[in-house]
Parts: sequence; C-alpha cells; structure tokens
Amino acid sequence: MAEEKKTKEPKFTEYKGKPLVRSGKTIYYGDMNDPYVVCLTVKSEKEENGVKIADDVTVQLISTDPTVSPKDMVLKKSEKKGVFTALDLGAAWLERQLKKG
Repeated sequence: MAEEKKTKEPKFTEYKGKPLVRSGKTIYYGDMNDPYVVCLTVKSEKEENGVKIADDVTVQLISTDPTVSPKDMVLKKSEKKGVFTALDLGAAWLERQLKKG
C-alpha cells in the first residue's frame, strides 16, 4: 500500500495574522500575494545582557506589483528605534493601505 505524500505549505511565524519572515537583517511582514508588504531592515544592533538586539531599523511600505519600477515601489519610509516599534508602525501602515485597496 503506497503512502500518499501530502504537500504542506511552510508555516511562518505570524504577527497580527500576517506572515513574518526574516532573511539576514531584513524582515518582511505581510503576505506576498497582497498588493503591499512591509520591509524592516536592521541598520544597527546593540548588545544587552549578552544578547544582540536591533537598535536602528528602517521601515518601508512597499508594493509587490512586479510592473512597478523599483524607485516607485516604496510608498512610505521611516527610521525607528527597535524592531517592535518599527513593526507596529509597519503593521499600521500595511493595514491602512490594504483597506484602501
């Protein structure tokens, strides 16, 4: 009896119901199938109690439309202290932009 293999989509960490994916010092928040996602880039880190934590973070709301030119992909951009502050700002931007359509 042959066993059927089930194809599983990888399970990503989520924040407020949307995927959160890290690649090096870049964190993407949102579903790549949506028209917009948030890109967080860790610019600098500091060490506290022997653990490295993000200090300066760039937040960008970007379009996922492949027909948009790279210079027009960034809709909003800001610099924040700490990844959680940056992620909260990015989540608010993304939610508002997705509601607009």
